[in-house]
Amino acid sequence: MDIFNIDWMELLDVFFRAIVSLVTLFFVTKLLGKKQVSQLSLFDYVIGISIGNFAAEMTINTDSPYLNGTVAVIFFGVIAYFISRITMKSIKLRRFFTGVPTVIIEKGEIIEDNLRRVNFDLNDFLQECRSSGYFNIDDIYYAIMEANGRISFLPKAGSSPVTNENMNLKIKQDGLCANVIIDSHIMEKNLKNINKDKKWLEKKLKERNIKLDNVFLATVDNYDKLFIYEKNKKSLGDVLE
Repeated sequence: MDIFNIDWMELLDVFFRAIVSLVTLFFVTKLLGKKQVSQLSLFDYVIGISIGNFAAEMTINTDSPYLNGTVAVIFFGVIAYFISRITMKSIKLRRFFTGVPTVIIEKGEIIEDNLRRVNFDLNDFLQECRSSGYFNIDDIYYAIMEANGRISFLPKAGSSPVTNENMNLKIKQDGLCANVIIDSHIMEKNLKNINKDKKWLEKKLKERNIKLDNVFLATVDNYDKLFIYEKNKKSLGDVLE
């Protein structure tokens, strides 16, 4: 009597299916090239999910013939290969299948429309800036979201890496910038944490003749300097592709 009621023949079938699936995936991956996950475009991502789903179905679904899953994986792999070859020669097709870079910050100004167009939340963008070493957004001259979703940064000339030790300079350590306005909303708790209040902020806005409704983001650095980024800034145009 089989205590665990295991169908050993079915288990053996799954084992061989897994081997066939793995071998098929290996050759398809070799065909598609050595792209890293971070380099995948949206089209590559969709193809990858589909191929993975077919491979899993071929392994687990013992009622499905081996050939069905194998053909599906190979077919999608070949399609992806030919699309990648075609997009190397056609700019229009490359734009369609892989997308184009999107300018998020241009010459120090946040392009709000582009940020919304790529469905990127402002707080997520600020997190990406910090992850890349930019704790003060005013240090960024250009920020570009690449077709694979990664963000590239070009620092302002005065914010490029400086070898202060080599120049024998002693500078004050920069601290975190406080977000005091996000999408026209005053962050009173953040103001309180830097010993400021709503009246101080409103006075600063009035001095610059800027309405709160027109402010997309405002930050204050540890020198109490206020940086304001207004809404509806337009990009000068697509020069990337």
